[in-house]
Parts: sequence; structure tokens; C-alpha cells
Amino acid sequence: MTPEERYQKLKEYLSAENPVLLDVIDDYEILDKVGHKLGLLAPNETYTSHISWWPMISILGTFSAGKSTFINHYVGAKIQESGNQAVDDKFTVVCYGNNETPTTLPGLALDADPRFPFYNISEEINKVDPGEGNRVNQYLQLKTLKSPKVKGKILIDSPGFDADSQRDAILRITSHIVEMSDLVLVFFDARHPEPGAMRDTLEHLVATTIGHRDANKVLYILNQIDTTAKEDNLEEVIGSWQRALSQEGLISGNFYGIYNEDAAMPIDDEALHHRLKGKKDTDLERITERMDKVSIERAYRIIKALEDFSREIKEEKIPLLQEILQNWVRKVLWADAGAAIVILIILGLLQAEFALFDSSAGLIVGLSAGALLLLGIHIKARSFFARREVKKWQEKDPAIAKAIMHNTQWWKPILGSGRRGWHKQTKAKLDTLISQTKRAIQKLNDQFVSPSGAGDADGNRQNNR
Repeated sequence: MTPEERYQKLKEYLSAENPVLLDVIDDYEILDKVGHKLGLLAPNETYTSHISWWPMISILGTFSAGKSTFINHYVGAKIQESGNQAVDDKFTVVCYGNNETPTTLPGLALDADPRFPFYNISEEINKVDPGEGNRVNQYLQLKTLKSPKVKGKILIDSPGFDADSQRDAILRITSHIVEMSDLVLVFFDARHPEPGAMRDTLEHLVATTIGHRDANKVLYILNQIDTTAKEDNLEEVIGSWQRALSQEGLISGNFYGIYNEDAAMPIDDEALHHRLKGKKDTDLERITERMDKVSIERAYRIIKALEDFSREIKEEKIPLLQEILQNWVRKVLWADAGAAIVILIILGLLQAEFALFDSSAGLIVGLSAGALLLLGIHIKARSFFARREVKKWQEKDPAIAKAIMHNTQWWKPILGSGRRGWHKQTKAKLDTLISQTKRAIQKLNDQFVSPSGAGDADGNRQNNR
């Protein structure tokens, strides 16, 4: 799918879902042109594919933490198998379908469909685990269900997490869905009150989520707190988990305690039962409220992503790329100077030994040969130093690596390479896009709030501005 085709499909989708975002597609198109000009994007790439346009909720957690049971309860149907043992080792994408009963499709359905956040995920898997991307069906599956709870959103159920045994492909997919999601639920099991035994798992789960620029979208959920009734130590168990999370860097966060009443153990103490149920009801309501409103949050994140991409290009990518290319130019020029000196010395020795340049014809031949040799060395040198920089940045920042390759192609002038594509007009475009995001957020606000207390007519006038 070309960027142009993607713009069109997104406009068709948003015209029905949220027309306020239609203008944002045009802004993304402008941003893509900047990215293409700088070389940060390949010609067939678009920044619109770096985010999910469908509201997305991912559910991570340890083995038997109750993720599948939670999903079944939320959608109102048994779409996921549940149990004390690991029953599914795949990432399961759950979305709205036309059948009353769940329908399961292979991972290829996700890998080949650009409407889903796993489009071309097989290529990403192959980068960290060569050959595994060809077995995408072993990692992903798609389930559809005609449930109003998933209409207009995507749920992703992850396999039970154990950092010690996870393959690189699983870790890459986990990082990918955290990055793309609007809401991340991380489940832990209250039946295991000694979180120190799973330190590696905690470390990776928390590191994956806490490092995100929008940490507020991550909810940490201690599930099956009914099991604390026997010892009446809910506060102690919650405290131990919070301490374990803080040791991994989570100083503050959204921490909840819930359980499933249908699978709960009997609680004879009425007061204790009332206290645990009150805690569960309050926290579950807060969690489901965030899930139900994820479409609203998605609209704001789409606009925020546009601002983030624009600022990142202006404030980070361009200065970094300028520095890299200036260093590249210096290395190439030093190589050129060294080669020129060597060539002149050789020509001088030839002249001294054989007097080759006493005639005009000999001089022209000698200088032409020297110039051709210097040109060949120049092309080799610029390619050599460029490849070294690309290799250096390939893993750290693939966009920078692409931009280096784009700006060091042999036919492009070496002088001015550090300025190509990012003159004042480019920075002005980025500043305009950043300003546009503020206006777009104001339009979104007008859908939900009216600070002036104006009526519908005034609100409609504001939306039409």
C-alpha cells in the first residue's frame, strides 16, 4: 500500500469515526514529505504507519495472572481459554466481527493487513530472530467477535510472560505493542506474594512500560486479591508488589487490585468480603472506564504523535544528522587530500624519471589520469565512511541510518551535505505543523467541553472555524 492509498483509506475511516481528525491526515502528509526529503523515511514509508489509528488496548502479564479471564468478562463471551497453566503462547488480537461466535484467523491476517498494528511485523521479527518472521502464525492470531465492547477498538492478549524463557521475537513484539497501544494493562498475580522470585520478569515488564513517553497509559493490576482473604493481608501483599515495582524504577503509577467474583474463593468473614469487594468494584470500574474511553484518548494521541514527530525531527534528528554528515565530510575530505598528495608525488616521480609531461599531450594525459584516479578514490572513500556510519546507527536509530545513506549517495555534492533538506523552509514547516496540533486539540476539546458555557449553536460555530 502506497502512502497515498493509506491517506485515502484513513480519510474514509475517519470521516465516519471522527471527522475532526481529517485535517490531521493532511498534516501527516506534509510531515511525510519532510521525512522523505531528509531521508528519514523511505519513499514508500509514512509516519501514519508508526501509530495505530484504531484504539488499541494491550494486556500483558505473568503466567496465570488472569488476563484471559479478564478479557472474557469484559467482552461478555468466552473468547480466550483460561486456566492455571499457560494455555496460549501467542499474541491474540481481538476485534469486532460480524459473527456472534468467535472466529479465529492466522497471524498472516495481521501481518498482511495495513489496517492493523502488526502490519509487516514479520520483518521486525526477522531482524532480531532471523527466519522466525516466516513463522508469524506461531506468534500471532486474530479473533473476531460481535461484541459492542470491542466495536471501534482492538484488544491484544499477550502470552504469559517469563523474561527468562522469552525469545527475542516475543520481546520485540511486546515492545512494539506497548509503543502502539493507547492503554496498557499489566497484570500480576496476588497468589504469589513474593515478587522477588520473578525479578527478571518484573524488570522487563516495568522497563518496557515505564520508559514510554506517555507512562500514564499504563495500568498495573494486581489480580485475584480474593486470595488474600485467608490471611487477611491485602495491604501487605499490595505493599510488597509496589515495593518490587519501585525497585525496578516505578516510583509512581496507576496501581489497582481486582478479582473475578465468578472464580473467587469463598470469604466467610462478611466484613472482609465487603472490604475486598468494595476495593475490587472501585478499581474495576476505574479500569473499565479507561478502556471504554480509549477512543477519545486515541484521538488526542494521534495529534500528540504528530507534534512529537515534528519536534523530534526539528530538535533531535536534524541536529544529529548535521553532526554526523559534517564528520563524514571531514573524513572524506581528509581522504581526498591524502590521495591527492600521493597522486602528485607519483606524478612527480614519473616526471623526474621519464619526463612524461614535457609535451602538452603528455601533460594532459597525466593530469587526466590523476584526476580520474582521484575521483575513483573519492567515490570509494565517501562510500566507505558512509557505510561505517550506517552500520553504527542501524540498530540505535534506523531512521538516521536511512538518512545517512540518502544524503551520501555518490551523485550528491559533498559540500553542503550537512544542510541539504533542512533549510529555513523545512524548519518553518515543522513549526507550522506543531502549531496545527494545538488548533486540532482545541477542535477535539470542543466536542466534549464548552468552557464558555455556550449553547449548541455557539459550539457548532466553533467546530466550523
